Amino acid sequence: MNETRYSENHVRSLAAIIAELKDEIKDFVQTRVEMFKSELRETLDAWKTAVPLAAIAVLLLATAYLLLTIAVVMLIAVAFWDNPYRWFLAFLVVGALWSIGGGILGWLALREFRSKGLFPRKTIEVLKADKIWIQSEAGDPV
Repeated sequence: MNETRYSENHVRSLAAIIAELKDEIKDFVQTRVEMFKSELRETLDAWKTAVPLAAIAVLLLATAYLLLTIAVVMLIAVAFWDNPYRWFLAFLVVGALWSIGGGILGWLALREFRSKGLFPRKTIEVLKADKIWIQSEAGDPV
């Protein structure tokens, strides 16, 4: 009779442990998902404000760029006044200058993107730490 009672208690406690473990895993995953959603929501809110402003800025800067480029080309064309290819040379010089400047700025932007990344860093770091913790608790080598 004691054996029956022991096995019933053992089964119940095992079921309770499994239910508790299931709830803890569920809370754990839910916390991580909420953290990711929150961080993503903050990023999207910032983008909702910045994108229209950036679009207007690009339009105004593109207009200014075209006007300034025409002015620089005309100024350089005056330097080649006696040359029949003055417009070609002026456009060539300005195009080379703009290509060099654009290449340098593009390289700097690419370097900045690589250093910052595009994914939510905090969440990824927490998930990596969680993975290491779970592996150490399970006894698996990291």
